[in-house]
Amino acid sequence: MVEAGEPLISEAIEALRLYHNAQAAGVPPEEVERLRIIAESAFQAVTDYQLYALGHQPLVRH
Repeated sequence: MVEAGEPLISEAIEALRLYHNAQAAGVPPEEVERLRIIAESAFQAVTDYQLYALGHQPLVRH
């Protein structure tokens, strides 16, 4: 695991926790979906950063 990506990983885990908590609390579906998208995006950022740091892909997507 790339150490510099640890803050991103922490943010992604927190986003996933918020999503699961919202599901469990019966939050309206629109808000649950919004939190799911945020969590998914955060984990994609982690993946992109780690691949970039290992030299496997550029960080910028088009």
